Amino acid sequence: MQKREPEYQQNILAQNLTHKERKLRLRWLIVISALPLFGIYAAFGIAPQTITQDIVTQTITEEVPLPVSEAVAFNESSYWQTEVVRRDDTLDSLIDRLNIKNTEAIAFLKYNNEASLIAAHLRPGRIIRSETNAAGVLSRLEYQVTPEQTLTIEAADNGYRLVKDSPDVVMRSVFKAATINSSLFGATDAAEIPDQVAIQLAEIFSGDIDFHSDLRKGDRLVVVYEVGYSHGEPVRSGKVLAAEFVNNGKSYRAVLFRHPDGHSNYYTPEGKSLHKSFLRSPLEFTRISSGFSLGRFHPILQRMRAHKGVDYAAPTGTRVKAAADGTVDFVGVKGGYGNVVILRHDNGMKTVYGHLSKFSQGLRSGKKVSQSDIIGYVGMSGMATGPHLHYELLLNNQHRDPLRVALPTAVPIPAKYRQEFNLASSNLVAQLELLSRRQVAVLE
Repeated sequence: MQKREPEYQQNILAQNLTHKERKLRLRWLIVISALPLFGIYAAFGIAPQTITQDIVTQTITEEVPLPVSEAVAFNESSYWQTEVVRRDDTLDSLIDRLNIKNTEAIAFLKYNNEASLIAAHLRPGRIIRSETNAAGVLSRLEYQVTPEQTLTIEAADNGYRLVKDSPDVVMRSVFKAATINSSLFGATDAAEIPDQVAIQLAEIFSGDIDFHSDLRKGDRLVVVYEVGYSHGEPVRSGKVLAAEFVNNGKSYRAVLFRHPDGHSNYYTPEGKSLHKSFLRSPLEFTRISSGFSLGRFHPILQRMRAHKGVDYAAPTGTRVKAAADGTVDFVGVKGGYGNVVILRHDNGMKTVYGHLSKFSQGLRSGKKVSQSDIIGYVGMSGMATGPHLHYELLLNNQHRDPLRVALPTAVPIPAKYRQEFNLASSNLVAQLELLSRRQVAVLE
């Protein structure tokens, strides 16, 4: 008979086994839980140690602007606008094109005594600039009333104020080329060369070229001249620095040389002065109504007669210049000449200026005059069918054609300035030759 253990002993054994199992399970749980810690410890043991004592911590604070609504941001922005004054512009039309809307600014522009200079000096081609916001409120307006003065209107605490200032002008060299089709002004207009530069060209080469009658279709010119820029916009034309004019196949060149004593003059690249002792014409570049002829049908006398001079058509009041240094030999009324001035010059030469409307104040016989002095004004006194200047040139009391006679030239470049001139001239001539080659290449 099998011997059985008492029931209470079995319960105790069962309890003992259960307790052992629990301890075993607990040990395994501890081991499993420790594995991640062991891995971390191993990683630190393998990886090189990081030195932390030299690390400096720094707090960075960045200011982030609060978002502004699109409408507010747009209205507070300002915009610069540039306009070129047109021939028919008024102050009102410019205010409209510049988008100036606020009544305070408009009233200041119209009724302020100094600001009214803008309206009084509107000239085609000049630049006017304004700064406004999207609502048309004016912040600043700039206008160059003359080459030497700029008016600036700017917003102030109590409205607007006006500041007169000399413009900040930067001079730059501009290179242009033109080809003659009909006239000098027609060619320069097509090439966008300013009238002031065209007039300078006519004066520079007038001793060699008669711009009224000698020009030929196909004649060409290249010119280097100064342009003054303010705020990136051209505001005025300066002097011609160098030019070449090819007339009827013959080339004429001129370079500007500024003497150390302050005055300037034009010379050929070889140093020969282009300044003539006599002006070829006593008027600034005007249309000739009738040229020199020994047999001309007189419009009043209705018969052929010698016309020993040149008639320059010009509006009444156009200024007449002395052709050269000299002395007044006669001033008054003389037959068909009407009001006339006769000047006596060196070397047996005389010049006659007829049909004048009036004489310069203080002009009298025996008075000394210098070349280009104003001696009278164009009119139609005497036997004249319209306003013009009748001009004669006499050598030893013999009439000469003013357009054809060889006129005395001035002195060449002084020897003491020769080295400086050669340096300046060579640079300018190199620019002319480059521009001329390009022009010929385009024409071919």
